[in-house]
Amino acid sequence: MVEESVVLTEIGRGVATITINRPEKLNALNAAVRSQFVATLARLEENADVRVAIVTGAGEKSFVAGSDISEFAGRTAVDQFRVMRKYAVYSAAEAFAKPLIAAINGFCLGGGCELALACDIRLASERARFGQPEVNLGILPGGGGTQRLARLVGLGQTYKMVFTGEMIGAAEALRIGLVEEVVPPERLMDRARELAAAIAKKSPVALQLIKEAIRASARTSLDEGLRLETTLLGLAFSSADKEEGVRAFLEKREAKFEGR
Repeated sequence: MVEESVVLTEIGRGVATITINRPEKLNALNAAVRSQFVATLARLEENADVRVAIVTGAGEKSFVAGSDISEFAGRTAVDQFRVMRKYAVYSAAEAFAKPLIAAINGFCLGGGCELALACDIRLASERARFGQPEVNLGILPGGGGTQRLARLVGLGQTYKMVFTGEMIGAAEALRIGLVEEVVPPERLMDRARELAAAIAKKSPVALQLIKEAIRASARTSLDEGLRLETTLLGLAFSSADKEEGVRAFLEKREAKFEGR
């Protein structure tokens, strides 16, 4: 395990586990976390040994309990704009070229919920709690809580969460489509690693193209999305992984993808 103070990274068998490590502050996002998290994603994207990444929070209480409110006092509009532009945590997570799984082990509030929204798949502990409480501070979400959340769970549920600032439990998050799975707390990381390991066996080329296509579906018309999908399929046909996948299927064996 390589320690980077407030962000820990562990790599094994094609899977990187990123742990936000401020348990005494419920893993709240401060400038140091934002900077190190963005830098970590950049390094992992360039690491050919990493095919899938998991992001979670240290300790048993919290995934990420939001932004560090102590940094808000006295911050001007210009200051906030610069912080959001310099440490674009949510955009970096969404733009990460490899599959990114959120393993949500506790409080997932404000900026933490927005970080989970920017991941591709969300797994939650039965103890997880979700919310966008910014309205209680007289502000609104600024990392996707009004945009990615609405695209994921619909307008009505988004209005309810963001207008009230109230928390919901893991079962309700599953019901409205905010998370894909809910598991017992002791099973969370095992399940995340099982899922990551299964994905890591697939073609890295195909995974990147699939993510590109699905990500575009939220931003384009159906016709444009279908054209992009067809284009990306043609690109996949030029890869060595496609040849290996076809040969393995015909030879009735497991494919060994190399990401080329």
